[in-house]
Amino acid sequence: MSINLTKGQRISLEKDCAPGLSQVALGLGWGQREKKGLFGGTKQVDVDLDASCLLFANRNLIDVVWFQQLRSKDGAVVHTGDDRSGGGSADNEIIRVDLTRLPKEVDALIFTVNSFLNDSFEGIPNARCRLLDAKSDQELARFDLTLDGGGHTGMVMAKLYRKDGAWNLHAIGDKGHGRTFQEMEDIITRTL
Repeated sequence: MSINLTKGQRISLEKDCAPGLSQVALGLGWGQREKKGLFGGTKQVDVDLDASCLLFANRNLIDVVWFQQLRSKDGAVVHTGDDRSGGGSADNEIIRVDLTRLPKEVDALIFTVNSFLNDSFEGIPNARCRLLDAKSDQELARFDLTLDGGGHTGMVMAKLYRKDGAWNLHAIGDKGHGRTFQEMEDIITRTL
């Protein structure tokens, strides 16, 4: 059963989602923007959203997985690749995390979404992030970006963090501006 996440909500992956969960994935999906043509018609325009995963140990950034680095150094986090257009009903970008392969010192993963073309999130149809059980592809939780909308170009989506040896999820939903996660460092730092 999937949980519709709201900003600030926290869930235990072990208790609330799937006991024994060892592999998760963050799926980011979105549609193309509709633009009015010169003579009254409409056409579909590409939208380039990017998902990133930042790996932290004791509040220190130790690795990043994004469109310029598709694998973490330890191989536990893998990005499926950059989708520069959007559209379709499936996830456009997926970041898979093998929780059992993460180094023990990694205590938090921060997931961000940015608009590389600097288009605001306002008017991007069907934009959503989903947390999946990566083994079964079962949706565990969902955060709807389209409902949130707004003039921002980036968002710190969620934080996966270890507490008492178990993984938990914090739906952050903090808005910002930036084509990549580097331009949202101040917001990311506040979430740790």
